[in-house]
Amino acid sequence: MSTTLLLELFGGFMGACFTLWLATQSLASPRSSWLPGLAPLRQALLTYLQRPGLLGSVGLLLLRLSIGVMMIHHGQEKLADPQQFANTYVASLHLPFPLFFAYAAGFSELIGSWLVILGMLTPLGALALTGTMATAAYQHILTAGLNIYVLELVVLYLGGSLALLLTGPGRFSFDAAMGAELLAAIDRNNPSTASDGTKLTGALTPAAIAVDGAPSSRLI
Repeated sequence: MSTTLLLELFGGFMGACFTLWLATQSLASPRSSWLPGLAPLRQALLTYLQRPGLLGSVGLLLLRLSIGVMMIHHGQEKLADPQQFANTYVASLHLPFPLFFAYAAGFSELIGSWLVILGMLTPLGALALTGTMATAAYQHILTAGLNIYVLELVVLYLGGSLALLLTGPGRFSFDAAMGAELLAAIDRNNPSTASDGTKLTGALTPAAIAVDGAPSSRLI
């Protein structure tokens, strides 16, 4: 990967972070009309955000950056010549409209990688990467059999993206910060939703979820 491309990727990452920061500053508070409908999901969302501690969140951040940064160029290569990718790989799967699926794979990897890197809509981004990697694994098995040298990279990407999908992005993510604000808004509109008597307050930027006003000290 050339230095120019690395600088381009770094600039795009910083620009995306700044744009998202501006967007979050300009967003109005969530409307109370639809917040009661989210009350039944409060505990599931709280568990999803609190599952990793501080050290676990650092590990998830490293995993997100490793997978996202390395997957970007795969999407770029597909979109640079989608017809060749369609003829070489998609056609072997005997799918209709191979060029359409070539574009779908390229954009899934490109956009999904940025979502995973930023930790924004992480389940959606991780699902996009998981889907493309599962399809790639099937294609490799179909054409080359159980060849470890062909499958090893695909399996690593598949396992990492699937782990992010199931575990969540960790506390160092846009999802955690926005989720904390959403949970606080749910609690303000539905004080009885916290069945254990606790309420989520504050924002994760990038830090901790505060319960009863005290930041969580859980490390793992």
